[in-house]
Amino acid sequence: MNPHDAGATATGQREALGRFVRDLVAEIEPLHLQHNQAVWLANVTGDAAHEREAARLDARIRTLFSRPEPYAFLRGLRGAGGVGEPLLDRQLALLADAFRAHQIPSELIERTVRLEKGLESRFNTFRAEVDGARVTDNALREVLRESDDSARRRRAWEASKQVGAGVEGDLLELVRLRNQAARTIGFDNYYSMMLVLDELDEAELFGLLDELERGTRPLWERYRHDLDARLARRFGVATDGLRPWHMSDPFFQEAPAVDVSLDAAFAGRPLEPITERFFAAIGLEVGDLLARADLYEKPGKCQHAFCMSLDRGDDIRVLCNLQPNEYWMSTMLHEFGHAVYDKFIDRELPWVLRTPAHTLVTEASAMLFGRLTKNAAWLTRYAGMDEGEALRMEQAIRRAIREQLLVQTRWCLVMCHMERALYRDPEQDLNRLWWDLVERFQWVRRPEERDQPDWASKIHFSVAPVYYQNYLLGEMLASQLQRHLLKEVLGGRAEHPPWDRFVADPAVGDYLRARLYHGGRAHDWRETSRLATGERLGPAAFVSDLADGR
Repeated sequence: MNPHDAGATATGQREALGRFVRDLVAEIEPLHLQHNQAVWLANVTGDAAHEREAARLDARIRTLFSRPEPYAFLRGLRGAGGVGEPLLDRQLALLADAFRAHQIPSELIERTVRLEKGLESRFNTFRAEVDGARVTDNALREVLRESDDSARRRRAWEASKQVGAGVEGDLLELVRLRNQAARTIGFDNYYSMMLVLDELDEAELFGLLDELERGTRPLWERYRHDLDARLARRFGVATDGLRPWHMSDPFFQEAPAVDVSLDAAFAGRPLEPITERFFAAIGLEVGDLLARADLYEKPGKCQHAFCMSLDRGDDIRVLCNLQPNEYWMSTMLHEFGHAVYDKFIDRELPWVLRTPAHTLVTEASAMLFGRLTKNAAWLTRYAGMDEGEALRMEQAIRRAIREQLLVQTRWCLVMCHMERALYRDPEQDLNRLWWDLVERFQWVRRPEERDQPDWASKIHFSVAPVYYQNYLLGEMLASQLQRHLLKEVLGGRAEHPPWDRFVADPAVGDYLRARLYHGGRAHDWRETSRLATGERLGPAAFVSDLADGR
């Protein structure tokens, strides 16, 4: 492929860029599909052959983007102000950033991909050992959710961190390689590079994180005072004796269900029919997506959950490891919230733009739905909860929403600050830094005399770098979307939001398809947020949700 010399006229430049994009897509699209197919099979089976094929194709794609002549062509056009055609200029911006990120030696690309795929494989196939037996992540979460035995909980929590010691060495090598690549193209470190190339401003982001930390501190203080008292009673310890294994999951990402547990609403029930019925009611059919999903545990399979579009068309896959409880019901709604976004992107858009506007925007779609397992109207209609019971539990359910959003916010602060620090200085005492941040933001006391790479057991550092800020930004946008839907689309009032319609009115799906999904990546995330909600992305709606549990 040659970049094609741009003509002197605007028309010539547009034609040259159009030819360039067509040639590049013809080269990249089939490799992209083959790579995604290999990634899917590797995650479903754990088969090393699929992992090797995914690594080979990933390296090949990255090497294509490392070619200097196409990058020079794109940089020249971008520097001259583009070509005056919105869709072509948007593709120009995205492709120029994609090429910029890969202007590094092929040997560095190959070493990076090899480490990334190796780490992903180890996370997918790892099973912790407790009391001499290999157990799944689901089994560990069940102990932390249900057991009142502190010693048993501690063993489960420590087992959840075993993978960290196994991957720490390779992960730190990968961090150094990523930093080396970033410095090659003029950035201080990989973290800063990835934010810039993902259209995020680092100072703006951390200013917003600081604002959220200050804004949530009084709410967090009241919540932790109450939670600690209740947990201390449950486990028969003093509040200063509470440790991370007294929380209900390995990282304190989920708010412990102290007042109300919603697991009973899903016990013994398949979650697929509930998922399909809900999305159909709001006008977003998912039967075809469920047919292609892989939803239950199996040996060697990835133990997490994700959604991926294999072909930027109809082949959209969801992976889960379902159990009949509220955690996995929420996860199903979340992952199919990603899937419906992919499904309803305009197929007439150019291939380069046939993806969500930004990671934070698809996270907003997912989080908008994932929250609903703590919504009384949704529980009544889809989980079969008695309406009288739901009304009696309404205050507790609203409290559960508020607590979950608070817990997620403080957890995201840990991850964002840890990852930035990791790439700024990977040689520092990371084990100590991790617990410094956990104590600072989550108020969870570190275990005495523990010096283990607990931070490295979080899979995102290895396989989804510089991603976590998108969860928090996505929650903010989800709150704005929710407020806009309730008030402007469904005509509700702040004091009486029409939740019964929110969970069952096709107008919800119509709005999301037209205002959020259809445009793909034709606009950046800032413009997409404005077009969808009528306002810039900001913390006001999210802070309101934190305050009142809506």
